[in-house]
Amino acid sequence: MSHCLSLSSAPSEMLAWASAQIHCQFHSSENRVALPPSDDSKHDVQAENETVFVPNRGERGQCILSTPPKILFCDLRLDPGESKSYSYCETLPVDGPPSFRGQSVKYVYKLTIGCQRVNSPIKLLRVPFRVLVLHGLKDYQFPQDEVVAPSNPFLEEEEGVKKDSRLADLATELLMAATSRRSLHVYNISNTRGKVGKFGIFKTVYKIGEDILGTFNFSEGDIPCLQYSVSLQTEESIQEEFQRRHGQPVSYSTHARHQESCLHTARSSFSLPVPLSSTPGFTTNIVSLKWRLHFEFVTSRESGEAHTVPENPSETITWTGVEQIEVDTFSWDLPIKVLPTNPVLASYVSQFSSTNSITI
Repeated sequence: MSHCLSLSSAPSEMLAWASAQIHCQFHSSENRVALPPSDDSKHDVQAENETVFVPNRGERGQCILSTPPKILFCDLRLDPGESKSYSYCETLPVDGPPSFRGQSVKYVYKLTIGCQRVNSPIKLLRVPFRVLVLHGLKDYQFPQDEVVAPSNPFLEEEEGVKKDSRLADLATELLMAATSRRSLHVYNISNTRGKVGKFGIFKTVYKIGEDILGTFNFSEGDIPCLQYSVSLQTEESIQEEFQRRHGQPVSYSTHARHQESCLHTARSSFSLPVPLSSTPGFTTNIVSLKWRLHFEFVTSRESGEAHTVPENPSETITWTGVEQIEVDTFSWDLPIKVLPTNPVLASYVSQFSSTNSITI
């Protein structure tokens, strides 16, 4: 991300200071989420003061996470045509929620840059960005030889970069280990009238951006299957203590769907992509997001009769489809896990601008 400070024409401009801070805003639906009252009176008083740097001033919702503010510069004088560049680096808490925009709650991350011109109010620049969370890194202990290795206090920044690099490599290894295991899982599909067929899938843990492949075998079924559909869905549920109404229903969102007519079909398959823009499964004290494959089957109440080919080639037989047929419908849900992917890959579908500017 690059940030630009634009100044009006003048012989020389003086900027008092600039500071940067990351914060996560939590939004919730009043119809679905009942939150305890929060004590923001002190925060609101500061937010009204234009000389105080409050990154989430005027933002909706609650600020549930914020990093310490870092000063980018103080007493900066710029001559006409002169420019200065500053870099900003911050480590987010590992126990924070991922970016998420659901039907009941939202978690939105923003980098806020505040800058003040001499004798002028503070101007804020907010840069939204996406956060992916991989659980399991918090309690990881690096090998002992890496921990006790001699360190140079003058190379503290370099050591921090090395640790971040090791964490990135570890995250990649954990993702590969969790999503590369392949073992055929076979499920029998049946209803109250008998066996419909079998469903096979090689794994149930995926990364966002992967394709989910599944196969059906109807050749051994006793009940003819006329049509099936498979939907890739997320279920967003509010923890019981924060539900507006006791026992309120779970919210479902469909991300991909495949439907096929399969009468007289022995085998069939499907492929559903997990969108790169979707949020992997996670749980906080307020909301839980889980993934599933939702199956719907339409079966005939009558057993299918196989058509026979006449022995005499000169004999003519016309096959016509039935106009009406009595059917049964039933559904089935298969829970799956969806994990994050490499942030570089996920950034390909980012809707955020890579360049932002503020006029002070």
